[in-house]
Amino acid sequence: MSHASAPVVREVIAVDEFGQNRTLFIPAERALTIYVDKRELVTLMTLGAHPEWLVLGYLRNQRLIENLAEIESITVDWDVGAAAVKTRQGISDIEKRTEKRVVTSGCGQGSLFGDVLDAFDGIKLPEAKVTQSQLEDITDTIRLQDSIYKQAGSVHGCALFSISGKSAEKLVFVEDVGRHNAIDTIAGWMWLQDEAVHGQDKVFYSTGRLTSEMVMKAAQMGVPIVVSRSGMTEMGLALALQLNLCAIGRATNKRFLCFSAPDRVQWQTRTIAA
Repeated sequence: MSHASAPVVREVIAVDEFGQNRTLFIPAERALTIYVDKRELVTLMTLGAHPEWLVLGYLRNQRLIENLAEIESITVDWDVGAAAVKTRQGISDIEKRTEKRVVTSGCGQGSLFGDVLDAFDGIKLPEAKVTQSQLEDITDTIRLQDSIYKQAGSVHGCALFSISGKSAEKLVFVEDVGRHNAIDTIAGWMWLQDEAVHGQDKVFYSTGRLTSEMVMKAAQMGVPIVVSRSGMTEMGLALALQLNLCAIGRATNKRFLCFSAPDRVQWQTRTIAA
């Protein structure tokens, strides 16, 4: 694999409400076209911080690649804005599997291929529970996290936490211009670990809203609990209920709303000051 990380912010000058020039940073945004065995697949708009993870996670979450061993190499070249994926034996029926595309509500218009939707009914999530104190650990960790958002704004952040111990432990944190890119990047990271990271006893966190696309991607990663500081859409909730996936929104400090699978939360009696 190449390691083609690109600068994630750019210094610019803007004029404030007093007519004064201000020097500040804005997030980068660049096009990355994915080619699989020399066949153009899709163009993603991304920060470019971890492009190889993003490509791998995208292929995984689109159910085009089932096993890491199927891929021989991923090479990213920012001079031409391309990611070349070489597989060992090709992807069977790739034309048919990618002919139907659903444009989602993701930032920058995310998309899912029809094959993903067809396989959705077969997903069974592992058993897992999260405590309220672990939820507090998660929101506190995100609040204190050094981030591109604090420096330049205009990005989404996603993180994967382990809840196997008493406290929630952050495993990886990723930012991108779209939350769907950030979750795909985490999916790629999970696959690349020496011992592949599985979704059981994990919580996925997003700064963005929990749409149907986000629920589907988390489910395909085998993660049974998702948390967001934002809200949830109607279709996202319907899918979460169907999967018995615990979807928690409006999570800030000690406050949150559990929209589905409340049995996955270990509830504690507490009083919160107004």
